[in-house]
Amino acid sequence: MNKPRQLKKGDNLAIISPSWGGPSVFPHIYEEGLSNLKDFGFNIIEFPTAKMDARKLYENPQIRAEDINNAFADSNIHGIISTIGGSDSIRILKYLDITTIKENPKFIMGYSDFTTINTYLNINGLVTFNGPAIMAGLSQLKSFTQDYKKYVSDYLFLPKNEHIIPEFATYSDGYPDWMNKNNVGMVNTPKKNEGAHYLQGSGVFSGKLFGGCIEVLEMMKGTDFWPARGFWKDKILFLETSENKPSIENVEYWLRNYGVMGVYDEISGILFGRARDYSDEEKENLDDAIISIIKNEFGKPKLPIVSNLNFGHTDPQIILPLGINFEIDIDKKYINQMESAFKVGI
Repeated sequence: MNKPRQLKKGDNLAIISPSWGGPSVFPHIYEEGLSNLKDFGFNIIEFPTAKMDARKLYENPQIRAEDINNAFADSNIHGIISTIGGSDSIRILKYLDITTIKENPKFIMGYSDFTTINTYLNINGLVTFNGPAIMAGLSQLKSFTQDYKKYVSDYLFLPKNEHIIPEFATYSDGYPDWMNKNNVGMVNTPKKNEGAHYLQGSGVFSGKLFGGCIEVLEMMKGTDFWPARGFWKDKILFLETSENKPSIENVEYWLRNYGVMGVYDEISGILFGRARDYSDEEKENLDDAIISIIKNEFGKPKLPIVSNLNFGHTDPQIILPLGINFEIDIDKKYINQMESAFKVGI
C-alpha cells in the first residue's frame, strides 16, 4: 500500500467538505473543531468547499472533487480532513483524478459518508483513514479525557510499528442540539463502556483492514467503485452503523448480500463498530443477528467476529487505517495494528 508521510507539528492540513455543507449551517461547531486542530500544532488551510453554502455544495459535486484533487496536487498540503459526513459523496468519485492522487499520497481522514472516498482511494492503492471529522469528533475534544487526546496526538505524530488499539472507559451517542450555541464542544451523557464483544472464532487472525459505514457501502454496491471479487482475499472487513439507526432487519439484508457475493469465503475476519443509539437489548439482538447470518446461513462458524468497538458514529472513536495489517487475538481479546500507517521519518 502507498502510505502517506509521517505528520509533523506545523504541517498544513486542507479542510474540505466533500459531502454536506455543515459548516455553513453550524459555523460555531465547525470553528470549535478547527480550534482544536490548531491546538495539536497544525496550520489550517480552508479549501473552497470548506464553508461553502450547503445548497451550492449539493448542486456541484464536481467542485467537491476538485478540492480533493487540488489538495493532493499541492505540495504545500500535508494532510486532508473532512468537515463532516453527508449522504451523496458517491457522486464525486467519477471526477477524482486518481493518477494525481496516487502520485501524491497524503494523510486523508473522515468517516460516515466519507466512506466512499476512503474505500475508493484504498482500492486504488492508498492508505486512508477512517476517523473523526472536524464537526463530529474533533469539535468535541474538550469533552473527552486526556487519554483520548494523547491517543490522537500520538497516532498522528508518533506512529509505532505496532500498537494495540485502546479501549475507553465511557462512550457517548451523538451531540446536544447544535442550534444552541451553548452546546459547542459538548457530547450527550456518557455511558459506561462494557468493551468489545468477541462473538465467535478462536486463536489469532490477521489481514489488511477495509470498510466503513455499512449504509454508505450499500450505496456503492453495483457501481464501478465497488471492489472486484478477488479484492476481498485476506481482508479484515470493518462495518459500522450511522446516526440513522438502521433496523436490525436491514443490517441482516446487507450482511446476507455480502454472503451471496462470496465475501465471507475470502475475508479473514469482521469488526463491527458500536451501533449508534441502540439500547443494550438491541445491541444484543444485533450480535445475535450477525451470528445468525454469518454462522448459520453461510456456514462460517469459525470466521472471527468482534463487535461493539470504538469506531464510527461513536465518541470517542479510534482511527482505523484502511490497507494496513491488523491482528486480532480472539482468545486473549485484543486487536493489534501490526505496522505503521505512515512512512515514518520522511
